[in-house]
Amino acid sequence: MNAQQLKNAILQEAIEGRLVPQDPNDEPASILLKRIRAEKERLVKEGKLKKKDLEVKPISEDEIPFEIPDSWEWVRLKSLVSILGDGIHGTPEYDITGGYYFINGNNLSKNKIVIKADTKKVNEKEYQTYKKELNDKTILVSINGTIGNVGHYNGEPVILGKSACYYNLIDISLKPYITMLMYTDYFLKYAVENATGSTIKNVSLAVMNDFLVPFPTVSEQHRIVAKIEELLPKVEQYGKAQEELNKLNEELPERLKKSILQEAIEGRLVPQDPNDEPASVLLQKIREEKQQLVKEGKLKKKDLEESPISEDEIPFAIPESWEWVRLSSLLQLISDGTHKTPNYVPIGIPFLSVQNISSGKLTMDKIKYISEEEHNLLIKRVKPALGDILICRIGTLGKALKIYWDFEFSIFVSLGLLRPVNERLTDYIVFCINSPLGFNWIQNHKVGGGTHTYKINLGDMPNMLIPIPPFPEQKRIKLKIEQIFAEIDKLKK
Repeated sequence: MNAQQLKNAILQEAIEGRLVPQDPNDEPASILLKRIRAEKERLVKEGKLKKKDLEVKPISEDEIPFEIPDSWEWVRLKSLVSILGDGIHGTPEYDITGGYYFINGNNLSKNKIVIKADTKKVNEKEYQTYKKELNDKTILVSINGTIGNVGHYNGEPVILGKSACYYNLIDISLKPYITMLMYTDYFLKYAVENATGSTIKNVSLAVMNDFLVPFPTVSEQHRIVAKIEELLPKVEQYGKAQEELNKLNEELPERLKKSILQEAIEGRLVPQDPNDEPASVLLQKIREEKQQLVKEGKLKKKDLEESPISEDEIPFAIPESWEWVRLSSLLQLISDGTHKTPNYVPIGIPFLSVQNISSGKLTMDKIKYISEEEHNLLIKRVKPALGDILICRIGTLGKALKIYWDFEFSIFVSLGLLRPVNERLTDYIVFCINSPLGFNWIQNHKVGGGTHTYKINLGDMPNMLIPIPPFPEQKRIKLKIEQIFAEIDKLKK
């Protein structure tokens, strides 16, 4: 049960007479209702009310929604008020220099009238034309569009629009209980079920007048309100704690995954095997592969250059069989997509950007398409292939994803593309970029901010440090991560 459900349940308990005990010494509600009736009759004699204001529709047994204590009474809202009306149905003449505000239901919140920055103003003439009989016995409720906002009148200089219903209670002592009643599911369900309109719901004044009030003794009303005031802050605390727990539960799977990735790249996820060929041998083989690519004209000699790594750069210790290396040593290509927005077409070649991989997997729900002709031009710059790595480099930063899908596509400038010298390295490089190590590097090297979107410059990426294990250990790490991640994903379900 969430906080709102708990609040609803408490309010329902209250209006069914089950929140606080009844006191046999309390004056029955029927006596109070007789006094209210007598007061309305007096107002009729004084010409302040009309005889029709005394006319109330009888209550049938079929209408009664739930049982209430013997000392309570069912009564229509109309019986408890001297007036029930709404605001003007037209538009007043606005005046930005006016001293009065034109409010609607959206200005009502938590028993207050809220004057917003965009609330329109009117002058004295408009105020005198449209003002209503509002006083300290007034309760306001939104009845058009958003239903159920509640406010109290405290002398604010306002006129009302049609979405704000107001009613003045005969007895001010009823105000706390009747206000509480407006927040119950019982009232909101009644209002919505009896509203008209398909798109914008509207509750008529007749429906408001006919609303059935479960009416306790006046003493019990006070006890109920006091109990509610005691309980609701605790419900609010429960709600905040629940929100924090929900947030933690939402974040926990990703936190666990990052923690596992960090364990992996520090050499603490799987045991080392002394029979493994050390990473230094693997790196030598990668250099030889790069030298072959130079001979084939696919790389330049400068691509063989490796910047030395100083002790000060190394962020943590790794096993003896591992090696620290710069990302550029493992790659044959670092590029990004077109810097020019292409011409999109309804059907064609998929065109990917950050939004399509920022979730950590390929999403096609917001995919855009380009023509085959434009695609053929764009792949002259960079042609993505199976086993390449895409990385979010503008906006959402750093999320890396191995290309595991087998169809033609082009990419936008917001995506970087990394091509390892050997595809066997791809999974481990992705793990490193997505780990806290990669995240921290990206945060330290991102540029932009303020009015500019953060981005990662491609020229900085070759210098990222990668801790490289022996290749057999990379395979063991991959299998272990896939196993653990599958278990973590079950937490989301």
